[in-house]
Amino acid sequence: MFSFLGIYALDRRTAIYSGSVIDVFARLGVSEEAVRSTLARMVKRNLLERHRRGRKMYFALTPHAAEVLEDGRRRVWETGAVNRDWDGTWTVVGFSLPDSRRSTRHDLRSRLVWGGFGLLQSGLWIAPGTKDVTELLASLDHASPDNASLDLADHVTVLTARAFKPTEAADLVRKAFDIEQIAARYRAFLTRWDASPPLPEEPDDLARQLLLHTDWLQLVRQDPHLPAEHLPGDWPAIRAEQVFQTLARDYQQRAAETAAAVLDTLAL
Repeated sequence: MFSFLGIYALDRRTAIYSGSVIDVFARLGVSEEAVRSTLARMVKRNLLERHRRGRKMYFALTPHAAEVLEDGRRRVWETGAVNRDWDGTWTVVGFSLPDSRRSTRHDLRSRLVWGGFGLLQSGLWIAPGTKDVTELLASLDHASPDNASLDLADHVTVLTARAFKPTEAADLVRKAFDIEQIAARYRAFLTRWDASPPLPEEPDDLARQLLLHTDWLQLVRQDPHLPAEHLPGDWPAIRAEQVFQTLARDYQQRAAETAAAVLDTLAL
């Protein structure tokens, strides 16, 4: 759904009819019930807002959803899959939250992973480069209806640091991040998409476009963007990024034409 909204709703002052969203996802084998349930959950999480016209219900992005999708777009198109510009610094985050904040603790861990952090040891997370943790923590306000994150800063410590002997940067990468697991995900992407043609069983390029973007977004969400100098020379992310960009361009026009014929939109 995020892939779909990022392509066909972001930067467009429109709402999309629920029935046409159902039609799009039927191409992917997703049931009407699952689509309606997902839309309802996204409304509750302040990601979508409803607009009614007659008997039809339309859904539009909230400002919070637009921020999330814009961040995803930057990760996909601007950050790149390989970090060749690392300056040797690390952002270090330490936190300790009471059991009464268990859900907040879970959300914080999820956002740290999304932000490229790896768990170095209990309660201590690191990420290469300088990260804006203030923005990351602020995003918890949207996900905490009880405003449980208002005093989160009292429980979190953020530092920037460099490795000093006997600690080596390569050791930090090895301890905090599962390099082989990250590489395996890129190899799985290549197995699926580096084929001619990929996914011939799908009905059209709109379906392939959504699957491609979803697979790639999941990859970059889980990739901490580690320094290239501490990765193997045959790092599979390099080829995977080339494949993604080529296919994304190939699918764009035909997918847009299909979407234009299917989507019922409401100008806002």
